[in-house]
Amino acid sequence: MSTPPTLYMDANATEPLRPAARAAAIAALEAGGNPSSVHAEGRAARRRLEEAREAVATRFGGRARDLVFTAGGTEANALAVQGLGRGRRVLVGATEHPAVLAAAPGAELVPVRPDGTADLAALEGMLATGGPALLCLMAANNETGVIHPLAEAAALCRAQGALLHVDAVQAAGRMPLDLAATGADSLAISGHKLGGPPGAGALLLRPGLELPPLIAGGGQERGRRGGTEPLPAIAGLAAAVAAPGEATRLAALRDRIEAGIAELAPEAVIAGAGAPRLPNTSSILLPGVPAETQVIALDLAGVRVSAGAACSSGKVGRSPVLAAMGFSELAGCGIRVSIPWNAPGDAAERFLDAWAAMRARLLQRAA
Repeated sequence: MSTPPTLYMDANATEPLRPAARAAAIAALEAGGNPSSVHAEGRAARRRLEEAREAVATRFGGRARDLVFTAGGTEANALAVQGLGRGRRVLVGATEHPAVLAAAPGAELVPVRPDGTADLAALEGMLATGGPALLCLMAANNETGVIHPLAEAAALCRAQGALLHVDAVQAAGRMPLDLAATGADSLAISGHKLGGPPGAGALLLRPGLELPPLIAGGGQERGRRGGTEPLPAIAGLAAAVAAPGEATRLAALRDRIEAGIAELAPEAVIAGAGAPRLPNTSSILLPGVPAETQVIALDLAGVRVSAGAACSSGKVGRSPVLAAMGFSELAGCGIRVSIPWNAPGDAAERFLDAWAAMRARLLQRAA
């Protein structure tokens, strides 16, 4: 029996490594040197580090001196939440990533509308009571791709003296993103979600905003994050952020998939379909079929998708994101299809063929 060709459709878990990011990481690895050393190799490493800092900060509308390199998006989010949240109430979107929720135990949850966007009326009421706050609101959801109204949320925060932290891990590289334009006080990104190597992320701060370190050490990153910087991963991150966008092509593939699903299965639901979404992401709910069953069946057919956040220790179950959107009975029946930057032109057709075969087998089994 021949092995089916693989179709990777799980970019929101991790993007395939971009050639330019691979080359940059290898060059930094081979060059060696510690950016904190004063000899020639150390100075060369420092130049490479600061060039990467300038490239990443500029790409997202900030200043190099206000960018803190971290080991990834989880650390960048934790640094912002625990640092900026000191002495403040913490408000967290109901569909936030587990990394943000874990960094803010006891936070007040901001509800979302049925389309997955933040309920701004509810947010306004929450900000108006209880004292200074930190709002944590992701730019785009990792499961549904739904984009939150950040500018409007930022305006509400400013009116009440609140700070806004944006988890932009899924949004970076997939939609226009600028720190000043969003009105955010901080912005977190992750290298491997952009097509860079794992091991590097960044937190971009509003000019003039400081925060205490989450990890103390030798004074690296202007005293805001201790430990020798993972320079190869950082160099790869900087190369990845410079890659051209594929939004138009990916959106066309996503739309072909969703149109095909509508024809094949009128009972299927696309979560957040009425809201602005990332061009590469589709959350497909198939009533009566557990997400785990769908993921395994597609995997056996050579199609890689996921259900929910890949960071949830490999667990598949009822999605808190879909539950927060009101899909109580369907919250355990959704898969996430996230199209990578290097998806082949026939990705939509190949996915639909596998999905249709899966659905037919499962319906026949249930009959």
